[in-house]
Amino acid sequence: MMIREGLFNRILLWAITIAGLIVIYAPPLYLLAVSFNPALQPGVPRLSDLSLTWYAALPHERALVGALQQSLIIATITAVLATGMSLLAALAYFELRATRTAWFLTVILPMFVPGVIQGLALSAVFTRSGIKASTLTVIAGHLLWAMPFAFIVILTSFAAVRRSYLTAAADLGATRWRQFVDITLPLIRPGLISAVIFSFLLSLNEFTRAFYLAGRQNTLPVVLFGKMNSGASPVIYAMSGAIFLVSVGCVALASVHFLLRRN
Repeated sequence: MMIREGLFNRILLWAITIAGLIVIYAPPLYLLAVSFNPALQPGVPRLSDLSLTWYAALPHERALVGALQQSLIIATITAVLATGMSLLAALAYFELRATRTAWFLTVILPMFVPGVIQGLALSAVFTRSGIKASTLTVIAGHLLWAMPFAFIVILTSFAAVRRSYLTAAADLGATRWRQFVDITLPLIRPGLISAVIFSFLLSLNEFTRAFYLAGRQNTLPVVLFGKMNSGASPVIYAMSGAIFLVSVGCVALASVHFLLRRN
């Protein structure tokens, strides 16, 4: 009886997991399939009908290309700043004692603020301060969004750093800086790489905050949203498919890198 009950629980668990994955991945996979369909919607193309027509037209879409360049610049700067600041915040977390919990909650608080409220609040503050909407204002908004996630990822990677390693290094005369460079940094490198990738993708795909904070040159999600409302062009499906493939590729490369390092 217990064996049957255990088998039923496993089947139920797998069924729920597979159903959840289908709900999550079906829409982007459908969008990806449509991007290769020369006839576009509503059907998914057959293998014999696959076409790169809309991908070939991408370089001629100046608005999309300009928005993509803007988004890549913002995402790169956001990823570097979020990772660096999150690393400093994680180091401060381990140095604190009584106020450690308060510090943790303070750093991750922006994660729970809705994007609409955060974008509108930042826009109001910048306008009141005489700061015009620009690339820098978008980076500020994306930084608040990406940093809590990068902080948690980096904080988790510190589990590989044992206190005994640092104590042994100190006994051998290593300074705090040498302990960090020679011991801590190599052990948390996978977490830093993950934080960079995570922050980059969060910024690249962020719409709500950029909608309130972008200047003359909008980011790619904002431009895609505008084009969808004004009448969907087939090219936007190709752009969305390309972004999806690049995002999956980045995550896959990072996963392979970590697996190879472990082996």
